[in-house]
Amino acid sequence: MELDLDALPLRELRPAPRISPYPPVAVDVALVTPAAVPAADVADALTAGGGELLEEVRLFDVYTGEQIGIGHRSLAFNLRFRAPDRTLTSEEANAARDAAVAEAAQRCAAVLRS
Repeated sequence: MELDLDALPLRELRPAPRISPYPPVAVDVALVTPAAVPAADVADALTAGGGELLEEVRLFDVYTGEQIGIGHRSLAFNLRFRAPDRTLTSEEANAARDAAVAEAAQRCAAVLRS
């Protein structure tokens, strides 16, 4: 098969992704939420609270069981933080994580799992 990509109309120019030379800081958080709250809503709240340093939010585990309580579940997220101009300190990453968790608590009644 041969495909002529020049024949396809381009609707918009897409910018090239920025690649930072600085390392990311990955932080895992497990949040207990009511089972009725969609995981996407929790991810959106984490994204809003994480600010401009938050590069990615990824759900990697969902747990329900006696330890969590009836009507609740634990959602584990990996948060990846990175600054475009410097290496983040642990204090900066922890402050951004705390802000993300606080936003999830406010919007989704999420509680940090201990």
